[in-house]
Amino acid sequence: MTQAFDPNEMILRFRERAEAVKRRGFPPVEGPERLMFIEAAKLDFQDFAMLGDATATLEGGILRLEIDLRPPTS
Repeated sequence: MTQAFDPNEMILRFRERAEAVKRRGFPPVEGPERLMFIEAAKLDFQDFAMLGDATATLEGGILRLEIDLRPPTS
């Protein structure tokens, strides 16, 4: 029997990936290559963190991820 897909478990995996990006080191490169690694890590963290903050619903076989990108109101 195959395990049912749980969108909330997927969200948790994205949260774990965002934390892993924060902890990972950079290879011993310098100059422009190092800057490329740093920029890639920033984008990886942003993407994983956004998906980790999503609200997931699965209705009728359609996975919907909702991410509120509005600035906080004060």
